[in-house]
Amino acid sequence: MAALVAAEAAAPLGPAEAAEAAETAEAAELSRALSRLLPGLEADSKLSRRRALEALQRAIEAAWPEEPAAESAAAAAGFQGPWARLLLPRLLLCLADPAEGCRALAAHLLGLGLRRAARPRDALPRLLPALVARLAGPESERGRPPETCEELRLALVQLLGLAVRLGGAALAPHLDDAVRVLRCTLLDPFAAVRRESCQCAASLARATPDHFHMQSESLIGPLMQSISHQHWKVRVAVIEATGSVIQFGSGKSVDDVLPHFAQRLFDDVPQVRQAVTCVVGGWLLDLRDRYSFFHKLIPLLLSSLEDDIPEIALTAASLWEKVGLQWQRENEDDLKDKLDFASPPPAHHPSPDHRPGLGCRELVFRNLSKILPAICHDVTDWVAGTRVKAAQLLAVLLLHAEDHVTQHLEVVLRTLHLACADDDRAVVRSGTRSAELVGAFVSPEVFLKLVLPALKKSPSPSGLLILASIVRGCPREALRPHLTLIATELARPHICQGSENHLYGEHLLLCVRTLVSVCREDCRRCSLWLLEVLVTTEALWGAAGLGDKVQETMDALAAAQDIDGRQDLYREHAGPLVEWLAASHHDWTVHSAELLQFIVVVNHAGPALGEVLPHLVPVLRSCLQPSRDPQMRLRLFSSLSRVLLSAKQTVDSQGHFHHYLDTVTKDILVPNLQWHAGKTAAAIRTAAVSCLWALISSEVLSDEQIRKVQETLMPQILTSLEEDSQMTRLISCQIINTFLKTSGGVADADKLIKVYPELLKRLDDVSHEVRLAATSTLVTWLACVRSDDDAKSCYQSHIQFLYRELLVYLDDPDGTVQDAVLEVLKAGSVLFPELLARETEAVVHKHRSPALCQQLLQHLQAQPPAQ
Repeated sequence: MAALVAAEAAAPLGPAEAAEAAETAEAAELSRALSRLLPGLEADSKLSRRRALEALQRAIEAAWPEEPAAESAAAAAGFQGPWARLLLPRLLLCLADPAEGCRALAAHLLGLGLRRAARPRDALPRLLPALVARLAGPESERGRPPETCEELRLALVQLLGLAVRLGGAALAPHLDDAVRVLRCTLLDPFAAVRRESCQCAASLARATPDHFHMQSESLIGPLMQSISHQHWKVRVAVIEATGSVIQFGSGKSVDDVLPHFAQRLFDDVPQVRQAVTCVVGGWLLDLRDRYSFFHKLIPLLLSSLEDDIPEIALTAASLWEKVGLQWQRENEDDLKDKLDFASPPPAHHPSPDHRPGLGCRELVFRNLSKILPAICHDVTDWVAGTRVKAAQLLAVLLLHAEDHVTQHLEVVLRTLHLACADDDRAVVRSGTRSAELVGAFVSPEVFLKLVLPALKKSPSPSGLLILASIVRGCPREALRPHLTLIATELARPHICQGSENHLYGEHLLLCVRTLVSVCREDCRRCSLWLLEVLVTTEALWGAAGLGDKVQETMDALAAAQDIDGRQDLYREHAGPLVEWLAASHHDWTVHSAELLQFIVVVNHAGPALGEVLPHLVPVLRSCLQPSRDPQMRLRLFSSLSRVLLSAKQTVDSQGHFHHYLDTVTKDILVPNLQWHAGKTAAAIRTAAVSCLWALISSEVLSDEQIRKVQETLMPQILTSLEEDSQMTRLISCQIINTFLKTSGGVADADKLIKVYPELLKRLDDVSHEVRLAATSTLVTWLACVRSDDDAKSCYQSHIQFLYRELLVYLDDPDGTVQDAVLEVLKAGSVLFPELLARETEAVVHKHRSPALCQQLLQHLQAQPPAQ
């Protein structure tokens, strides 16, 4: 028997037996080496312990270097025994060494050991409690982890991550310890520790999918506390870790996470928003309970479609397309008819080439009723960014919902009212875009039943903007039957005069501009109502900067009807316009919108005014009576003066104005030229005088007609020479001059004699211009006297008085007045030259300078003798 054993022992070993023998020998050798080095770990000297650890590191690296995969398994098996029996327990004790360097070396050696051991999972029962002791002790709950060194905490978390990757599912029994560590390290003050903890949490979730759901909820709190960390890399790591924790954990935490994810969509760093997009897209594709959270996750992903960074928008679009296709495959039976008989994009789809897929559209449609209330709430948020995102999301949802939005139209319009009333232009821009989509997908018969009543109940700038935007998106063919209804509603005083807000007028004008641009020649049937709205806009907001836009819109409306410009447009509708306004003229005041509208028509109608004189003049006569509002009369006189200055192109375009001359002079001008006390009454007299001057200088009246006006108004004009207003006195002189020129030789001597004393008074006027105008008028007066040969003798005494007074002003301090008076005397010298010569010689020695008197005498001597 002994011989047999000896023979077996002497027999050669096979390859497997030889390798095992070699491993045993190497393990024995390592055990002896470790036995020599390990006592050094208990030395009192920190340097000795450090040297012992360094020696251990060299021994391990020398005995088990990094080897090819074929040989590493055998080496790991040889290392496993000494590692588990001798090295691991002593290194775990070194993690609590007082020396920081020793703890760092111990952590490094533990990592080396785990990588080289054949069964790293065997170390988990001892490794995890040690990590808990160093990273999640009682002090850590108060923000002071047992391990004070940041770099060492990072190394220990990296060690935990290594254990998770190598241990895999074997980590399940130790899940409590791992989660306890991560709950503390996820809130570590060191940003790198937080990032590494996030990666470790994600690895732990993937490694223990069957058990992780029992602990996942405890990690959500720390993760959400770190999601707003100041370092963007930490925020990205937290978001990605949260994605894995919920993906492999409990779906109950989705509700806790979504508000934080929504806030990260406003992050300034694109990488953070990209991370949210990818995680939410992954949940929509792979989350076990995703159907329960569609209405909460879809808004987050669709919000990224409008991101400012193209890469994020493209990522979101790609993920959304995958989500739609996957849902379409999963619900293929329900969508069979829609798949087999796919409908083409609507003819008026804003982007038919980029229409969302059927699955995407169905997902939005089926969840729209749950999403819209939240958008309606967020669009009023106090944070501008939230309102912008909500408004952008609404437009994306409507683009997907298409005609299905009809059943949610009331909520959509309520949201649009809030968005279009926002102060942020980005919110308003998205709101108008959404309104255009409503116009594209909803029948006018439906949306007008909601939009117009709301506008009538409470006119607002936002309501008008919504209407304009909906009309802009609506097809012309669909809008044609309802065009008259829209125009008549806009023309109602309750709407077109609904507010004095400039924005209200701007949006009201936008409604008309949009109707004209969309419907073009179809606007012919409602042209009058649209013109009424434009007149109102010009009247109420023209002075605030909308005047040019109103005129452009009128030109566009005329072009749409093949009418040559806005003048012809007024000509076509001037009669109905004036009748429409005249209906209430008895109640007008300066604040009446109808007065402003009337003034706009008068100022801009041009030649059309000549066709509506039967309606126009009675309104003016009624409104310009002294009993009416003084401020209103001032505005009307100003407008009338402007029109009369170009009478041939306005009120006399048809040559019929002379039929109303008596009404204008006797019923309008005479009452307003009567003197009344007060500055307002004086201003009205100035306006009336200006109006008379515009009339007689417009060249529409014949000399005979001007003489009739003179007979009626000369007394009032002579009286106005005494007005306090310089302008009134100046214009009155000019009017008298014109009257005298047209009277020629047919002037009544008695009436003519009453004129010159009033003109002489004006030579003492404080205004230089009035004095010169008076001298010019006296020249004309003398010409009238000169032409009346029969009655010349009756003027002699008056002429002598005039000579004497004029010779006084010939010595005036103002040289210009002296020259003007000299010209008057020369003009009058032909009447009674001898008389003038005697009067001049009598005063020449009294003047400061005799030069002008001598010049006058020379002029008299040069005249031929009177016949």
